[in-house]
Parts: sequence; C-alpha cells; structure tokens
Amino acid sequence: MQFKILTYNIHHAIGLDRRFRLERIVEILDHHQADIALLQEVDSGAPRSREMDLAKELAQASGYPHYAVGHNVTLRKGRYGNATLSRYPILRERNIDLTIGGRKRRGCQHTTIQTERPGANVRELEVFNLHLGLSARERQRQVGLLARSTEFTGLDPTYPCLVGGDFNDWRGLLSPMFIELLGFECATGYEYGSHRPLRTYPSFSPTGSLDKLFYRGGIRAANARVCRLGVSRVASDHLPVIADLELV
Repeated sequence: MQFKILTYNIHHAIGLDRRFRLERIVEILDHHQADIALLQEVDSGAPRSREMDLAKELAQASGYPHYAVGHNVTLRKGRYGNATLSRYPILRERNIDLTIGGRKRRGCQHTTIQTERPGANVRELEVFNLHLGLSARERQRQVGLLARSTEFTGLDPTYPCLVGGDFNDWRGLLSPMFIELLGFECATGYEYGSHRPLRTYPSFSPTGSLDKLFYRGGIRAANARVCRLGVSRVASDHLPVIADLELV
C-alpha cells in the first residue's frame, strides 16, 4: 500500500507578511493531497487566527474526514499545538507531554491510524507528530521522554511507525538517536556519516533542516521533497515536507 505524508509547521496560518491567511495553507494541502498531514503551531480560539479552530477548518476545507488535535500551549485566550489530519480512520489518540522543567510547553501527539491494503488485512500505523524545543539539550531530553513514554515503549519495533514534525534541530544531532538507538530510517535526507537534509527554514530562503520524518517497521520510503509552490514561501516561516511511503 502506497501513501503520502506531509509535515508542516503552519505558523498559526500567519505568513511572513504578518497576515492571517488560512486559504494559503489550504491551497498547499490541496495541491499535495497527502493521505496524512502532520501540522504544528495549530491554533484554536486565539484572536490572532480569528478565534478559529484551525484543525477543524483545515480538515473540512481540504477534505480530511478524520483529525486529532494535541494542544500544548495555553494563551491568554485560546491555545495551540499539533494536529494530525487523515484520510484514514484514527482509532486512538493521545498527547504526550514533552515539556522540560519551566521551559515553554511542548508535546507530541500520538495517533493510531487504520490503513487497508488492497486485497490484504487492515494495518495499523502508529504516528507521532511532535514539536521540539529551541535548545539542543532540551531536544535531546525530549527525545528521551518520547522514547520512554508508554505510547512508544509499548510498540513492537516491527510495527509500522512514523515520527515527524518540527524538530528544531539545526545541526542534525537528533538523527543518530533515532537511527542508531531507536531503529528508524530517515525519509528527509540523513544517511550515516553524511548529511543531505531537505532544507525547510526559513521558507523564503531555507538553510535549516528543521522538519523531518523518520520511519520503521515495514515501511519503505520512495521519495521526499519540499514544497515548491510559490505561495509556500510566504504562507508560513517553514516549508512543508512531503514523502511518498509504502507499507510492505
């Protein structure tokens, strides 16, 4: 079974022109037609985004029948976090707290998604959608929290599993942790001994590979790329990453 996944920090749908324009995010989602979209910085009830529930609005506008939201940050009015949009049923969902001490609240949304291969039995896909902190030590500790979480340790390593999102990892220090310690492969350009990452930040002239996707357990990666639409250069401060994967 082949499927397409997208990961995108939408920056509250506020572009580099400082304007809230949800339709730009919808245009990008509609263009790529991903089966699963992992979104970060998704508002709900915040004045800066017209007090909309952005996950609900994006799911409806782009034809995703299933979505789940994990809010991490509470504002004076409203909140925001990660959202997973899916064309397949979401069987289970839970938000994993990755906050370190008194730092800004961070989280990872875990969803179990039901997929079905033609002529085969139903398969379950475990998806972790995260947004990590700004310091290297904080990020390393957050990966440790994720790896020790009940949701993660309870998984059979041979089951299909994805970890994607905004890693804020400028120097690629987290990739060896996922690859060498946790048994993942990277769909977004990391190979042992060399770095050929997809650059996603800042969107108008990307130099940093902040947005990544890791996979393991009966998944094969065919292709990965960043969005080339002109609107993506202004719609957010990140570019979305799109990957074609296959359940084998």
